[in-house]
Amino acid sequence: MSKPNGKSEPKEKKGSQAAPPRGDRLQKILAQAGIASRRKAEDLILEGRVQVNGQVIRELGTRADLDHDHVRVDGKLLQGREEQRYYMLNKPRGYVTTLSDPEKRPTVMELMAHKRGPHGDRVRLYPVGRLDYLSEGLLLMTNDGDLANRLSKAAAGVEKTYLVKVAGVPTGEGVDQLRRGIMIDRGRLNEVRSGRRDRVITAPAKVEQVRGGENPWFELTLTEGRNRQIRKMFEEIGHHVEKIRRIGYGALRLDVAPGEFRELSAGEVTALGRAAVGLKVVPKQKTPEFAQLKKPVPPKSSKRRSFPPKQGPRRRG
Repeated sequence: MSKPNGKSEPKEKKGSQAAPPRGDRLQKILAQAGIASRRKAEDLILEGRVQVNGQVIRELGTRADLDHDHVRVDGKLLQGREEQRYYMLNKPRGYVTTLSDPEKRPTVMELMAHKRGPHGDRVRLYPVGRLDYLSEGLLLMTNDGDLANRLSKAAAGVEKTYLVKVAGVPTGEGVDQLRRGIMIDRGRLNEVRSGRRDRVITAPAKVEQVRGGENPWFELTLTEGRNRQIRKMFEEIGHHVEKIRRIGYGALRLDVAPGEFRELSAGEVTALGRAAVGLKVVPKQKTPEFAQLKKPVPPKSSKRRSFPPKQGPRRRG
């Protein structure tokens, strides 16, 4: 095609491609440096708290390379990627899964407050997913924002297993509803949008009763993690949830005491990475003590003092 001045457009050379953009997205760099999770890092960028080579950045698609660029957050220069750390924590009841709580309730961060890296360097950890205030069990803690982001996406389908105690005995039909998927509130229980409750159907779940009685226990395996999902699922079939303990995450099984934590092995981190991209992982066959239900304590039997049988008066021979 000719231009108005008679000169033709230069032809592109065959096989020529635009050079790929240099570096990684800023939110990924911040997450890898342990500054914040990817979602929180996006907020930092939008708030204008991140600079690249002295220029304030507010666009989420911006890329940088720490080998060539100076990246600052709130004026502090990033020194590079923080050593990545991975822990399993057994969250007790009565702790919130957040960095800080406006109601001043204890947080899971307090349980990890004194954890340092292998060389004495303090690492800033973040919880992967949530367990509500009254729930307990397996919680992943890491500074690897990339892995945390991938694990948290519903599309990954990472299996999470729970022990759940409910009030009353659900019917077989009700349990089958949970297995197939059941309609629950998407947001909070009392939330109403545009004059109606926002509802969503849950993904199919594995549900098995593991202990009977008037308040039975169920083992429940989900591939998603909506807000208060388990409690809402049982409420839909007419039963209040009394206790929730998460005992499995991917191939991991809970094996530390309440309030305690341990560092994951390299193999366990690899298994989490495989689960995060949808690959099948298999947990160990032997179930650890803290992933099992405690044996019920038999009722105390009232011991009565035994006396020798009364004897009548002896007859004289």
